[in-house]
Amino acid sequence: MAVEERDPHSGYMTTGHEWNGIKELNTPVPRPVYFFLIATALFSVVYWVLYPAWPLGVTYTKGLLGIDQRTTVSESLAQAALERSGWSKRIEAESFKQIQADPRLMENVRQTGRTLFGDNCAPCHGSNGQGGKAFPNLTTASWLWGGDPESIAETIRVGINSAHPQSRTSQMMAFGRDQMLKKGEIDDVVAYVRSLSDPTVLRDVPAAKIEAGKAVFAANCVSCHGDNAKGNAELGAPDLTDRSWIYGGDAESIYDTVWGGRQGHMPSWDGRLSPLDRKILALYLFDLRRSER
Repeated sequence: MAVEERDPHSGYMTTGHEWNGIKELNTPVPRPVYFFLIATALFSVVYWVLYPAWPLGVTYTKGLLGIDQRTTVSESLAQAALERSGWSKRIEAESFKQIQADPRLMENVRQTGRTLFGDNCAPCHGSNGQGGKAFPNLTTASWLWGGDPESIAETIRVGINSAHPQSRTSQMMAFGRDQMLKKGEIDDVVAYVRSLSDPTVLRDVPAAKIEAGKAVFAANCVSCHGDNAKGNAELGAPDLTDRSWIYGGDAESIYDTVWGGRQGHMPSWDGRLSPLDRKILALYLFDLRRSER
């Protein structure tokens, strides 16, 4: 059995254990530790008494303060709804231009619209609104059915080629598959269309081919895209002179479009989003487009 002794330097007793000449001191626990342990215990007792704490089968101890998280959340939601009602009523009543002229209202539009877009539109158009192949980029000025807030709101309401009775309807015909154009004619018109948005094509493609494509375009495409190929918002026909291409602007993608046609789809949000939410979303998208310029 080890013999205890007092350490001459610290004055503490040793435990009697020794390792390679090093003796272990029997150092007492510092008094502040006892203080904090006691304070923690007292705090726990006070917390149990004042706040909901212990489960009791189907219920729990309520606490003297009567705090209920469900009530707290309900009160917070009620307060948020009250604050929202102030500016939301103005958005419902005022015109798009009036709302856009009010910086405070537009700040509410940006915050709420960002959430609406993320919950409803981002799966197709991307979180940044820049879309992808087969899904339009909403941050540019190229809008098939018009890019002003009123037109955007209507597109959101009825959709495109949707089941809504007032849906916007458009379709790019399959000129190759349905044998309306021969392969050579499609090659020519593809070269011409590419040259409208990419002048470098003129350096690589013979002028005769471009002219032949222009003739094919005049005979088959101008009824929708216009004589100047700027498109027609009333028909949902895209502008072919800019760099915004939903299905791709390279030769292969354009050829596929002319050959097999296109018929995009956007669901109607009438009935799924309230008129207020659709108005906010339209304002948000218009503002998003302007901020990306």
